[in-house]
Amino acid sequence: MVEKTIDVVALGELLIDMTNNGVSATGNTLFEANPGGAPCNVLAMLKKFNHSVGFIGKVGDDIFGNKLKATIEEVGINTEGLVVDKEARTTLAFVETFPDGDRDFSFYRNPGADMMLTKNEVKVDLIKQAKVFHFGTLSMTHSAVREATLFALEEAKKAGCLITFDPNLREPLWNSLDEAKEQILAGMEYCDYLKISDNEIQWLTGEEDYNAGVHKLRESYNIPLITVSMGKEGSRAFYYGADGNGDEIIVDVKPFLSDKTIETTGAGDTFCGTVIHYILETGLANFDEAKLTEMLTFANGAASLITRVKGALKVMPEISAVKELIGK
Repeated sequence: MVEKTIDVVALGELLIDMTNNGVSATGNTLFEANPGGAPCNVLAMLKKFNHSVGFIGKVGDDIFGNKLKATIEEVGINTEGLVVDKEARTTLAFVETFPDGDRDFSFYRNPGADMMLTKNEVKVDLIKQAKVFHFGTLSMTHSAVREATLFALEEAKKAGCLITFDPNLREPLWNSLDEAKEQILAGMEYCDYLKISDNEIQWLTGEEDYNAGVHKLRESYNIPLITVSMGKEGSRAFYYGADGNGDEIIVDVKPFLSDKTIETTGAGDTFCGTVIHYILETGLANFDEAKLTEMLTFANGAASLITRVKGALKVMPEISAVKELIGK
């Protein structure tokens, strides 16, 4: 077994979030180019906890791709697994923000560099060094990158990594929602921790009640830890022991709502990164009700802070700021 020298390696999309940032003097919409992509957002939050992290993915050899590479290096993410493609362009996601802070996406990705990663380009040595392997489903929307993702998952499993999964459904990127459901369920075959949102669990299981939805998933997938992020209702954790066969513990924690919320981009990634930190610190075998409550409280606090700024990857909250919010 290779020595585990990296805490978390993530595979997936690295892109530019073109975020609505007001209007010009002539009334035209202004967009701010924020570095983004869920897996790297998660890694950026983990860096705030001083974890060692690495990324596997692809950007274009263009203005945006070069800026993204420089940005993740700046925040301390290992880029050995980042491929720069001279043919494909870096993916752009235009984000429309609504008055309540929620948002909608328009992707410029036909093709985008992130979906062009191939199995042969996956840096296996990086995965073998990792304690945790994290992924989502934007790297499962098209055949080549899907093959790369499943190959990486098999390598992570062989290497004894804990596997964490955030489906992060983006409907416009799929040929059909049936295909999306098929690939999300394929991802669940591998994961030890599932981070899923309220609307995703309802869509995936057909159950309006979150508990019923999680229990339905558990009938087919023996996942030890599941969290449901519930927006203005907070978050809920379901824990079943390290092997997934223990007694069920369910914990609810209220959110830190704020009138300073600007947009919710990155909130789920900030939450997910915090939970992965607790998995690394506590060990998947050692959660109880108190530790789960502490974990969700910190994750909710961190997610609240990221909604008060534009972007995510470069502006993840400081741990001291989260502690201060919780203390209040």
